[in-house]
Amino acid sequence: MLSRRLLLVSALSVPFAQSAWAQKLDDTTQPGFSRDVVIRWGDRVEFDAPPFTPNAPTPEAAARQFGWDALVLGIVPMPKGADGVPRAILAVAHPTADARMMFPDEIDHPEIAALAQGASILNLERHGDRWLVTDGGYQSRRLTARTLCRVTGPQAQIVEASEGLLAVGAGATTPWNTVLLAEGNSTPWFDRLGDRGADLPHRQNAAGYGWIAELDPFDPQALPAKRTALGRFPRAGVAAGTSSDGRAVVFMTDDRPNGALFRFVASAPAAADSTDTLDQGTLSVAVFDGDAIRFAALPDASNPLAAAKSLNAASFDAPAGLALGVQGTLLLACRGTDGPAPASPSRLATGNPDGRILVLTPHGGDPAAEHFDIDLGLIGGNTGTGAPRVSRPSGLMVATDGRVWITAEATGITVASADFTALTAVYAPPIGAVMGGAAQSPDGQLVFTAVRHPGATPTASFDNPATRWPTLRPDMPPQSTVIGLQSSF
Repeated sequence: MLSRRLLLVSALSVPFAQSAWAQKLDDTTQPGFSRDVVIRWGDRVEFDAPPFTPNAPTPEAAARQFGWDALVLGIVPMPKGADGVPRAILAVAHPTADARMMFPDEIDHPEIAALAQGASILNLERHGDRWLVTDGGYQSRRLTARTLCRVTGPQAQIVEASEGLLAVGAGATTPWNTVLLAEGNSTPWFDRLGDRGADLPHRQNAAGYGWIAELDPFDPQALPAKRTALGRFPRAGVAAGTSSDGRAVVFMTDDRPNGALFRFVASAPAAADSTDTLDQGTLSVAVFDGDAIRFAALPDASNPLAAAKSLNAASFDAPAGLALGVQGTLLLACRGTDGPAPASPSRLATGNPDGRILVLTPHGGDPAAEHFDIDLGLIGGNTGTGAPRVSRPSGLMVATDGRVWITAEATGITVASADFTALTAVYAPPIGAVMGGAAQSPDGQLVFTAVRHPGATPTASFDNPATRWPTLRPDMPPQSTVIGLQSSF
């Protein structure tokens, strides 16, 4: 049976004013676009999930319901069945859980919070002009702190399995139809979990957290595989592609204010039926080379951050989301930092707290090339040209028409032309929320994105949120929500 979560459908015609969005209780959609609600915190993911009871949370419910926070990672298309209904799998990460906004007593309940993290894999079906979550979908599942994971690559010599995915704050879908789930730096969760935290590291042995896990989304029994050849460090962005000779290529940003840009190139061609595509290859880091960059192999891939420092790796101003465009072009969103800009070619040293978007073009159009040219695609802030303001870009998605969807922490969603010369403001979330990722439906008609932690202003709480979006009901808390945006022209 299909979900009826799209009862909260709106096609708003409110004039779009970016300067005012931060104080709105409701969201704002640019005229010409419609907005659908797809799934919210507490909605059922697994078929046996209990009803959402936000005033009485339990670990069992958190492990089966859609998580408190949300970040869209990507779409995996599925072949049409005999009924001709278009289908796909949507991958969503759950990076955080804020006790003051999640729990009625505002007291940390670490085991519940840990189970509300991880990821959701969702079956989607298109009916009419809407994509719906399929209740009880065959592949629909939650991945949490309890999920058993395989360990592959170098660390597999020490331990073959580990328990749990925590703080999944980045990821991507791949051309070989898998999902990459990048764990953050979640070591403090051991302390928060108390006795269970002490037990988890024992069972984790040397594996622990902070890896990229790869999942086959088509197999509901598949174990995520922690691909330790990709290194262990917190990531803010991931993008996957293939080289000109068919090898898997994964780009990753280092989640620090002056973080680095890493790349893994597999030794063998990528294949959907391969179990070890990402277990053998070269991990490298971007190093400035005049007004360009080159990727230098790490001398010690077991400690990527230290090895990157030894190579004088290029640093970027809070590097975040990544997207691969045409001819192997890599787009890099930088959220921006206060103070001096990190070392970089002089023409790119903006020192801009509103951030920027860089365009990295590989020599020969091959994402596995050693050298990339760098250009400035977009400078954040007020351009003074009447174009929409983009501030602190964190996520990027290149649509099939070549346009770039930008999710920004301070200004919502803006769509840019392929050359960034034209900008269109599309959507702004309600007060306290930021946008989380974007992915295009297989038919190209809809863009999925996530509205993260609405109402969570610095002084808000579960009982006193800044808004109760999306329901706006006095008996419901605000809910992180995946929405679908569709253009009417």
